[in-house]
Parts: sequence; C-alpha cells; structure tokens
Amino acid sequence: MTKRTIDESERALNATLGGLGLDFEAMRAVSNLYLAANAVRNRVESAVLKDVDLTWTAFVVLWVTWIWEEVEATALAAEVRISKGTLSGVLNTLDARGLIVRSSRSEDKRKVVVSLSPAGKRMMKKFFPKFNAEETLMLGSLSPKEVSALASSLHNVVKKIQSL
Repeated sequence: MTKRTIDESERALNATLGGLGLDFEAMRAVSNLYLAANAVRNRVESAVLKDVDLTWTAFVVLWVTWIWEEVEATALAAEVRISKGTLSGVLNTLDARGLIVRSSRSEDKRKVVVSLSPAGKRMMKKFFPKFNAEETLMLGSLSPKEVSALASSLHNVVKKIQSL
C-alpha cells in the first residue's frame, strides 16, 4: 500500500469530486480533523503511553477518573465513548495493576463507582507532564495564538455536534 501525503490526498479529492458542487472546505476540515485525531492517538501511543504500558483507551479512562475523582461506571463508559463491555475489560486490567478502585454505593449495590487508587494518582501525576510535553511537541508548528484559536475552534465544533 502506498502511503500518500495529506497534500496528495487533497489534490486527488479535488480532481475526483471537483464538479459536484460540494463544500470542499467543510470536507477538508472534517477529513483533516479525522486524520489529526488518528495521528495524535498513534503518536501518543507509540511515544508516551508505551512507556507506562497503557493503551489509549486505558489512558482516557484513567484521565477521566483522575479529573472527576469518582465516576459511576456507566457514566465513565459514556464519557470515554466506549461500551460498558469494553470498559469492564479496561477496568479489570487497571484494577489488576492497582491503578483504580471499584466500589458500590450503599443505596444501590449494582452501581459500580470507579476512582483512582493512591498508586493510580501517583502514576498520573508523574506521567501526565510527559503526555503534555508530547502535546506541546505535536503542536510545535503553531504559534501560541494559533494553538488557542485551534482549541477554540475545536471546542465550538464539539459544542455544535453535541447540539445536533
């Protein structure tokens, strides 16, 4: 399989779809958003997460739990945007590593609440600056003003999608 550059892909799209009256800038923006999200995930997994033996999904579960301190499992799956079955497997792995604690509320034993263990909190505090340094590196071709504009634009895209 030939690996094509983003510029080659955009030229091919224009050549193939040029006469259809499409909103090319919207298509280009969404396509580049998809490509960027995948590139970020792949880069972070290979450059940072492998050092702490975490998958992207496991990291996001830890991140959300770290930020919210205590999260009911169903809400956690929704926030991470994974199925409850996938979350169960991730939680089993994180629990076996001693990074999370699962408990149930006294009023409803069926609801599992997830929080970070002391070891999980220590790991995130130690590890997250490395993650953030990689975020900074990946955005290194942008000025601080451009990074801020990108963050604001993506925030607005997410809000619009959530309103649909």
